[in-house]
Amino acid sequence: QVQLVESGGGLVQPGGSLRLSCAASGFTFSRFAMSWYRQAPGKERELVAAITTSGSSTNYADSVKGRFTISRDNAKNTVYLQMDSLQPEDTAVYYCYARRSVVLTTTTFEYWGPGTQVTVSS
Repeated sequence: QVQLVESGGGLVQPGGSLRLSCAASGFTFSRFAMSWYRQAPGKERELVAAITTSGSSTNYADSVKGRFTISRDNAKNTVYLQMDSLQPEDTAVYYCYARRSVVLTTTTFEYWGPGTQVTVSS
């Protein structure tokens, strides 16, 4: 059974930090590119950060560059999102996303976690 379980969300003051974790099970984690998305109330879900299977390459939304860091530990089947200098506009539900496209085919596997709430407020 495929599972992605996020943890680490909560309430933090502006300027504070949080570290999100996403524990994966039920699939070969090391073969999947991983991403974090977020969705604020009344807004569309947006990509926050992404990391390749090996962790050698990362990508960030302009709004979080220099403040957030995505990383992964394939031995622990876990992806992380370190969030520093948090601002009220970072308030959202944060989702973990796993994706694998099978080479030379149109087959794609993708999974979402249920999300974890991050609230930045004084």
